[in-house]
Amino acid sequence: MKVGMISFAHVHAGAYASALNGIPHVEFAGIYDEDEARGAEAAEKYGVAHFKSLDEMLASDIEAVVICSTNADHCHYTVKAAEAKKHVLVEKPIATTIEDAKQMIEACKKHNVKLQIAFPVRYMPAMVEAKRIVQSGQLGRILAIKGTNNGSMPGGWFVEKDKSGGGAVMDHTVHVVDIIRWMLGLEFEEIYAEYDRLIYDIPSEDCGMLTMELTGNVFATLDTSWNRPKSYPTWGGVTLTLIGTSGVLEMDAFGQYYNVYRDEATKAEWANFGGNMDYILVKDFVDACINDKPVKITGEDGLRALEVALAAYESGRIHQPVKIEDIR
Repeated sequence: MKVGMISFAHVHAGAYASALNGIPHVEFAGIYDEDEARGAEAAEKYGVAHFKSLDEMLASDIEAVVICSTNADHCHYTVKAAEAKKHVLVEKPIATTIEDAKQMIEACKKHNVKLQIAFPVRYMPAMVEAKRIVQSGQLGRILAIKGTNNGSMPGGWFVEKDKSGGGAVMDHTVHVVDIIRWMLGLEFEEIYAEYDRLIYDIPSEDCGMLTMELTGNVFATLDTSWNRPKSYPTWGGVTLTLIGTSGVLEMDAFGQYYNVYRDEATKAEWANFGGNMDYILVKDFVDACINDKPVKITGEDGLRALEVALAAYESGRIHQPVKIEDIR
């Protein structure tokens, strides 16, 4: 199966490119980037063709694309790929507006191509095991959840609202919301959020705290902040604490690591050995395309996660709880 990549704007693009080069039965067929110099550099690095125009790539015999553009460009690239009958794996969040997300979903349905959202944390072995425990009933009925998705401040277009859709709240809310929906099979109903720029001199918020009510009388809290300094051993992490009537489960998605010390980094580092979630994500998408199976993370999953992030922004603006149904 031939797969191409559209844009190398996102920091995860390199991980997905490496995955494509390592998956059996996949030919990494080329890269298009709106930044021609960046695209040429990436194509040379990964030993693939460089397409100078999007139309040239989409007119080729590739069968699927991985989109790693700015968040605001996801809709444009996805619709163009769908119209060219290419399956799509698109970086999270699905889009920056509900209207764009719905347009992406409808375009892929209309042209009978697959649309998968890149939520790789679902594929972490720790997350898979945590879901198994929850679904087994060992914790009893889940009452409450405490989540964190903290990281370093990425800079660049990530802090420009017109390109990213927001700051730390947009960047990190969607991952944990998706995990909770997938793990518990519940939906989010109401969001209260506070966010601000507290650490960095940037245009967007760098800290956020959400309190969320779900179906089944469950509530959750989430810290989405970019609060990891440059000297921190890793970019950040994802944790969950699930409190049930029969027990408590504490999970650190990136808790399996080696301590690494090297002069070039001028700091101690954590090298994770708990599974390559990006590789597993891309391989799963490719398998769904080759075998014509439903993707595991749908456009609707992406839309549900985006709704929570947008409700959080509205809540922070008016300083009141916001129901999900009111922003749809």
